Amino acid sequence: MKTVVITGGTRGIGYGLAQAFLQRGCQVVICGRSQESTQEAVNKLASDYGKERVLGQACDVSNYDQVQALWDAAKAHFGQLDIWINNAGLSHPPVNLWQIDPDRTKAVVDTNLIGLIYCNQIVINGMMQQGSGTIYNMEGSGSSGRPFPTLLLYQLTKRALKFMTTGLVKATEDSQVKICYLSPGIVPTDLLVEGYDEEGLNRAKRIFNILGDRVETVTPYLADEILKNDKHGARIAWMTTPKIIWRFITSPFNKRDIFSDS
Repeated sequence: MKTVVITGGTRGIGYGLAQAFLQRGCQVVICGRSQESTQEAVNKLASDYGKERVLGQACDVSNYDQVQALWDAAKAHFGQLDIWINNAGLSHPPVNLWQIDPDRTKAVVDTNLIGLIYCNQIVINGMMQQGSGTIYNMEGSGSSGRPFPTLLLYQLTKRALKFMTTGLVKATEDSQVKICYLSPGIVPTDLLVEGYDEEGLNRAKRIFNILGDRVETVTPYLADEILKNDKHGARIAWMTTPKIIWRFITSPFNKRDIFSDS
């Protein structure tokens, strides 16, 4: 039974991953920014999969002491921590860089970069001390290096994530800790659609419906691949280049709506 820690695990992809790992017999630790949201998610998971396999703790990943406390609590509760997924992230409305207010700018950078750095620092140290473990850093729009003007700040953080992950793969190659990439593709979460007006969202949905997939479609695949993986530096991706090409070719004949309730 492996223990998996998922930051930002109270909703969206993080919550979907928590469900998928619990369905596969794992123990799961999740965190959210507030104790209320974290406890609510834990209660839902515990009711479906048993409270003995679920732990939650509020954690702002941009706070070093809170990340350390999350590691310590998970370690004390479950012992060995096998997999840590750095999923916590924050985006911004689709506007130009100079139109983002300073508070949101700082929040995006603090969560996506400072938080990522703190998590990797603390977890690599912890996993080296226990003698094993795998960290997955979550890629996103911008990781490939192709800028989109109205998502530039978010993309900058994800490009930096890929750069840092590549460096950490090299830095840990002689250790017992594995560093890997995780790419879920486009999923319809609050993070994806925030800030669009109705017209803009309708335009964006045309692409989202071609390339996107529901959380419940993507996360079981990711969980299976993570549990199978034993390679350092592995990249687990839902959307591959052949799949992207096929989606565009077949889009005129395959009307998809990943935002519908059905």
